[in-house]
Amino acid sequence: MVKAVVLGAAGGIGQPLSLLLKLNNTITELALYDIVNSPGVAADLSHINTPAKVTGYLPPNDGLKIALTNAHLIVIPAGVPRKPGMTRDDLFKINAGIVRDLATNIAKYSPNAYVLIISNPVNSTVPIVVEILKKHGVFDAKKVFGVTTLDVVRASTFTSSVSGANPQEVRVPVVGGHSGVTIIPLLSQIAPSYNFSQEDIEALTKRIQFGGDEVVKAKDGAGSATLSMAQAGARFASSILNATVSGEAGIIEPSYVHLDADSVGGDQVKNTVDGLDYFSSNVELGKNGIEKIHPLGDLSEYEKKLLEAAIPELRANINKGVSFVAESKL
Repeated sequence: MVKAVVLGAAGGIGQPLSLLLKLNNTITELALYDIVNSPGVAADLSHINTPAKVTGYLPPNDGLKIALTNAHLIVIPAGVPRKPGMTRDDLFKINAGIVRDLATNIAKYSPNAYVLIISNPVNSTVPIVVEILKKHGVFDAKKVFGVTTLDVVRASTFTSSVSGANPQEVRVPVVGGHSGVTIIPLLSQIAPSYNFSQEDIEALTKRIQFGGDEVVKAKDGAGSATLSMAQAGARFASSILNATVSGEAGIIEPSYVHLDADSVGGDQVKNTVDGLDYFSSNVELGKNGIEKIHPLGDLSEYEKKLLEAAIPELRANINKGVSFVAESKL
């Protein structure tokens, strides 16, 4: 039995994400939780002819506890979406409390699950989850992931519009964090290789870093990147399942993780990023989660400057998440 849980399943990301997970044949049970509408979403999805049994839960009657119990994989898109003029950092005040409370329940009822965090700002919400799990004595660095896959998906899409390559075949390592200048696309390491002009590099980098703003603006106040984020989240969840359930080897995805997950690779990255505890790098997945954190590799001079700009921003984001838990009444 492979149970997957979506926390925030009735929202703009949660519904399409739940649909995509229902289509994953590795999942045998799909539990959906939200403060409203999750039983209706579950009923709708349950008519789809794939193996996963779908159930929906609300807060009353221990709904969250039941949803989380025996989970293999938990995906958290819960929280409010970004609106025009709102930065990811503006989301912190609202989403931090939501993520803290969900993490507390994960620690109690599903401490061994793989936890995939989508709720923004990811640079801060991942440290919040980690600090809560630490307080309960159940933190495993190999099992907690900040989902940055949308940055990778955007990088493949945007670069292919310049290179002419098939976007499904393009791989761009995107490292750092998951907001603005902390997003560092390593275009020098793109595969298949392509020599962009410096003008293209700068334009593509900015578009990848601030791609979310395009969607927020285009939706004119009606939401943020929900469909593309759902696809990216489902893709990363599928990679986790392929590695941990199916035993597939050699799966590498960038993800924002605690660098203690791999003492060798993590220390190498730490040395490159001025001792940060969290950073997104290419992560190799295995039967128990993170098997290896890959070093950043050779960076161009432009990428080194991007890294230099990202580090202080990331440090502030991380400290914000850690401080939030330290100051919270749990």
